[in-house]
Amino acid sequence: MKPTLFLLAAGMGSRYGGLKQLDGLGPNGETIMDYSIYDAIQAGFGKIVWVIRKDFEEQFRTQILSKYEGKVQCELCFQALDALPAGFSVPEGRQKPWGTNHAVLMGKDVIKEPFCVINCDDFYGRDCFMQIGKFLSSLPEGAKNQYAMVGFRVCNTLSENGSVARGVCSYDNNRHLTDVVERTEILRMDGVIKFKDEQGEWQALDENAPVSMNVWGFTPDYFEYSEEYFKEFLSDPKNMQNLKAEFFIPLMVNKLITEGTATCEVLDTTSKWFGVTYAADRQGTVDRIQKLVDEGVYPNKLF
Repeated sequence: MKPTLFLLAAGMGSRYGGLKQLDGLGPNGETIMDYSIYDAIQAGFGKIVWVIRKDFEEQFRTQILSKYEGKVQCELCFQALDALPAGFSVPEGRQKPWGTNHAVLMGKDVIKEPFCVINCDDFYGRDCFMQIGKFLSSLPEGAKNQYAMVGFRVCNTLSENGSVARGVCSYDNNRHLTDVVERTEILRMDGVIKFKDEQGEWQALDENAPVSMNVWGFTPDYFEYSEEYFKEFLSDPKNMQNLKAEFFIPLMVNKLITEGTATCEVLDTTSKWFGVTYAADRQGTVDRIQKLVDEGVYPNKLF
């Protein structure tokens, strides 16, 4: 069974200043997600699913889905603030949905096969999709509790226009993930990659330290675990009182691997990330895509 690519496209780019998921950056107006989908199809993925906000469905169908008609199976699902388990309600004053793993939960009715979750506004590169596609395609029928993430080398994930937030990963001798620690400020200083620790001190980070870029590989049992843990998350008073509390993917994965319920293999990739974390990143991203087209990595017109 071919795996599914699940794209998280429900968020707004607050630092970038707009709907960067729909920003045309390629030579024919291609978005970053178009390149991810092209690479995923090349890597053997057979279905594309997006989670979006209902209020830009019409624009999304016109600008994005129409490109893929007759080329690959497509599905849409929607993330909403009030998409909660029975018995729970939205706290007064909360304005945004509940984070990345809440967005993943929205796909449970349309995804019945191994799937890869990615962001829509990150350019991941061909090798990334080859690695996660190979992992998911090789899983035996009905596999459970065997997950994976693509661990990018941190040196390949920096922005020239400011610090980046990355989940720094640790793994055991079997390359099974043991921990993900979110570092909200990582940048290169005087030639050395550093992150700011909990005390506000800058610490050096190895050039090849694996970091999460939100490329995860799961089997459908992940939805069941997420549903149950989301109820625990919502039952915690501090999460309901904090109007910005979020149910993140690493939170769920950390719980499963710590309890011994599942393993998560850290896949290495030579791919170099780039994207539009900041508005100033845009022209550089356009130039890098054009260079890849000029080198023949991608056709001038993708679809």
